[in-house]
Amino acid sequence: MKVLLTHPNFPGQLRHVAAALGARKDNVVVFATKTPRNEWRIPGVSKLRYTPRPADDLKPHRLLEPLQDAVLQGEALHRAAHDLKARGFMPDVIYGNSGWGSTLYLKDVWPDVPLMCYFEWFYDPRGADARFGLGSGAGAAYEPPKLMRTRNAVIFNDLWACDQGLSPTAWQRAQFPEVFQPGIEVLHDGVDTEFFSPAPEPLPGLDLPGADLTGVTEIVTFAGRGMEPYRGFPQFMEAAALVLARRPRAHVVVAGTDRVCYGSPREDGKTWKEHMLGLLDLDLQRLHFTGSLPYGQYRDLLRASSVHVYLTRPFVLSWSFIEAMACGCALVASDTEPVREAVAHGQSALLCDFFRPAQCAEAICTLLDDRALAARLSAAARQTALERYDLRTLLPRHLELLRRTARLPRARGG
Repeated sequence: MKVLLTHPNFPGQLRHVAAALGARKDNVVVFATKTPRNEWRIPGVSKLRYTPRPADDLKPHRLLEPLQDAVLQGEALHRAAHDLKARGFMPDVIYGNSGWGSTLYLKDVWPDVPLMCYFEWFYDPRGADARFGLGSGAGAAYEPPKLMRTRNAVIFNDLWACDQGLSPTAWQRAQFPEVFQPGIEVLHDGVDTEFFSPAPEPLPGLDLPGADLTGVTEIVTFAGRGMEPYRGFPQFMEAAALVLARRPRAHVVVAGTDRVCYGSPREDGKTWKEHMLGLLDLDLQRLHFTGSLPYGQYRDLLRASSVHVYLTRPFVLSWSFIEAMACGCALVASDTEPVREAVAHGQSALLCDFFRPAQCAEAICTLLDDRALAARLSAAARQTALERYDLRTLLPRHLELLRRTARLPRARGG
């Protein structure tokens, strides 16, 4: 099978699919990307780099900025795809992440080739994400409704053009207009539960960048790509301050970079980390920021965690949460829709109100005190990861869906 994959940040959510396709000698796999990450190669997979040209000097209306970026990406891949076609490459199927723009014009290059799109999120100004926080005093949408609607322009094109869609969770699929949902299959990317697993024996110590935790018995962890309100970083820091004040032996470890990945940055120019450190009275000898960690060290952190905290607005469910489940972490998480799809309060996690850091801190302390409860919840979380999110089960389904899409008689969006 000849397959064209595309994600602007190689390899993104397509990592496992790309590796499985590349492992078969009878497949020809090309991965089109804006950011090829030359340090990362997948055997059997060729990279096709596309480079968006700079926009004209005329600055677009602020509401058009995400659309302009998507069009520039789509145009760049359109050029690269034409060159690829001229060299004789005719894919049996195209698979790409929707919303970035790279899939915008591929039907104009290969109109009869089936297109499968990974639909991660639909921006609904009246949806749960936009309404979240109303009545709490914490505000609602982090983006103006008009900007959210503009972001959907590219997604609507993919919904119309694609022959098969998929979303990783039922909650994420439910955000899309009902008329399109029958064409979107729920299929999680899957987590390598052999790699992300409980430690086979107690770790002798944990020495991470900025965090020597040798001999520490109470480790509260928080992990994410960034530090932002969408993932509850300010609320976690408030909870961490309460835990550190109540428990003199506890240490708190935050893994991730000091940036905003979702939503908007602060208007005062400060990062959320800078803001929270200036706002709270924290014992900085017991609060550790590791930065972004390699997979091995990140797994070691999860394995050493006494309590792992995951907070999120009603938004995309993070890989990190499933990875923490697979590692058998004792979990405290926000009582929000994407979390409730994965775990149940009192059965596989303790859930708390996103906007009540004191409740989060209380749940953390409960699990630090009651290690029998923590062990029961962590075992259930691990079992759920094995039953519902195991890569060994989900990857074959993913590949079969791709093969079924390739066999479709004609692409409907062409």
